[in-house]
Amino acid sequence: MRLGAVVEIIHTATLVHDDIIDEAKTRRGRPAANTQWGNSKCVLAGDWLYMQAFKVAVQERNFRILDTLIELTQQMVEGELLQMEKLGQLITLDEHFDLICRKTACLFSVCMRLGAILGGATFEQEQALGEYGHDLGMAFQIVDDVLDLTASENVLGKPVASDLREGKVTMAVIHALERCTPEERAKVEIILRDRAFNGVTHAQIMEILQRYRSLEAATARAAQYAESAQRAIDAFPDSEIKRALLWAPEFVVAREK
Repeated sequence: MRLGAVVEIIHTATLVHDDIIDEAKTRRGRPAANTQWGNSKCVLAGDWLYMQAFKVAVQERNFRILDTLIELTQQMVEGELLQMEKLGQLITLDEHFDLICRKTACLFSVCMRLGAILGGATFEQEQALGEYGHDLGMAFQIVDDVLDLTASENVLGKPVASDLREGKVTMAVIHALERCTPEERAKVEIILRDRAFNGVTHAQIMEILQRYRSLEAATARAAQYAESAQRAIDAFPDSEIKRALLWAPEFVVAREK
C-alpha cells in the first residue's frame, strides 16, 4: 500500500508538471492546477510531491526499490524532454513508441516490478511482470491517443484533438501520414505548425484518418499489446489476482474515456 501511494504521488507530480509544459487549461474536466494557482507554485508543488514520494519510499529500507523508482523518474523526465524536442515534427512510429514507453509504459512496468521485488520474486518472474506492465501501458496510451481524436469534449474533459493542437503526432496520425497524399499531409502540417485548427477542421482530419483506416490500425496495435501483456503472465498459477490482471488489458482496449 505504501509503494502504491508512492507511485500515485510520482504520477501526480508528472501530471502537475505536464500541464505547465503543455499550458493545459483543464484536467479531467476541471481547471488544471496551473490555471488556478499559476506556474511558479505548481512547479514547486510538483517538486514537493516528488520529494514526498521518495521520503515515503525510503521507509521501505530497500535499495532495489529506490533504484527502480529513480530509474523510473529519470525515464519519465527524459520522455518529456524528448517530446518537447519533437513537438511539431513528423516523427516515425518507432520514435513515437519510444516516447510513450518512457512517458507511460515504464510507469506501468515499474508498478508491476515493485510488487515483484516486495514479493521476493525470481529474476524471471520480475521480468515477466515488468513486461506485462510495459505492454499494458503501451496499450493504454495508444487507446488514450485514439480517444483524444474521437471522443467528445464532455467525455474527455479537455478539448478534442488536444495532442495535435499541442504539436504532438500520435500513432493514428503517423499511420495516415505514411499513406496520404501531399495535400492531406499539408493539412496536418498546418495544425502542427500553428498549434491550432486554422483553416483546417477537426472533421477534415478525421476524414483523412478514416480514409486510411488509421484509427482501426491504432486500436489493433493496442489490442496486440494487450494480448502480449496477458501472455507475459501465462506461467503464473491461477488466482483471483491473476484473473484481475488478465482482465485489465481487455478493459484498457475497450474503454471509452
